[in-house]
Amino acid sequence: MADITRRLSQWKKKCTPERAKASLELIYEDIVQRYEAATVELCAAEDKTRQVLNAAGIHTSLYVPYLDLARQLFKLSRKQGISGESFAMAAQVQLDKWAARGLNPAVLARIRTDVFDVVAPAP
Repeated sequence: MADITRRLSQWKKKCTPERAKASLELIYEDIVQRYEAATVELCAAEDKTRQVLNAAGIHTSLYVPYLDLARQLFKLSRKQGISGESFAMAAQVQLDKWAARGLNPAVLARIRTDVFDVVAPAP
């Protein structure tokens, strides 16, 4: 039990609001710059997705699920660091999921290729 008490005591000393604030202040500007860059890229991907949807004649009431696909592909490409054939396979899984939910597979494939420059995975 003494070990538990000592651990809790050490944690309380180390994890104070003042110490957390000081640590965050050191990296705040970097966090802001990375968030701004990611937001610019995400908005560009969403704009390209809307262009694909407009060209395909998709009604605006159906934009949300298509944009959700684009956001998921964006997340795959940035956060998980997937590229090449692995990204193509992961993208295909997402396309299959959204096609099963009733979205047009041809439009989904155009989003994959036109917005994210990813071709279909090899069979």
